[in-house]
Amino acid sequence: MDDAGRYRLTLFLDDRCVMDGWWGRETTGRKKFAATVRDYGRDGARITLMDTETDEKLAAWPKPAASSTP
Repeated sequence: MDDAGRYRLTLFLDDRCVMDGWWGRETTGRKKFAATVRDYGRDGARITLMDTETDEKLAAWPKPAASSTP
């Protein structure tokens, strides 16, 4: 992990990255994620919270569509 922090929030509007943020605590990253969805969640927005140490996507908006399996 570098000095930027482990938990990375990224906001894309109309396929352009307009905001990036890094935090050392997951709880802080999740609070920032919720605030970003509240402030910017609209058509054309894509918001993700990633754990950069494990490369796991912790949260995404809009939520991916559930796959239907027969």
